Amino acid sequence: MGVLLIIATAVFTGCVSTPPYVYHYVPGQTATLDNGYALAPPNAPLLVREAIDAGNELVGLPYRYGGGHQTFYDTAYDCSGAVSFVLHSMGKMNTPTPSNELRKYAEKGPGNWITVYASRGHAFLVVAGLRFDTGYGAGEHGPRWLTRSRPAEEFVMRHPGGL
Repeated sequence: MGVLLIIATAVFTGCVSTPPYVYHYVPGQTATLDNGYALAPPNAPLLVREAIDAGNELVGLPYRYGGGHQTFYDTAYDCSGAVSFVLHSMGKMNTPTPSNELRKYAEKGPGNWITVYASRGHAFLVVAGLRFDTGYGAGEHGPRWLTRSRPAEEFVMRHPGGL
């Protein structure tokens, strides 16, 4: 069972561009997957473990545009609804937030443990090296943990303070 940590750097060419994902496993720092559910690394801070637990609550639920936006607790989630749920569960968000607004969330740049990736039409999280997303490629939809790479052009990286 291998998982990978995202290595992300900004390329400066007059504006910041987020490169495609390349996952890399780092022992002790990267969460692992067990049957689709994430397991936090032993040294992960409490808020990271809470984020992973929250994401695990949504694994297997269906995708629905607008899901998770009327209330954090829904029967289906879209991308930003799922991101909002995780951030709310760890005490870092008060209101479900659409992807375009997540582009202004908290602090700029990648976090050490948690990074929000947001564009004008999509959002996902990276928590302890695992991507929490509603899908990319292979026709899969709905909240899930993923290790496969994905492009990140037009995304900005943001992170909760201290993480």
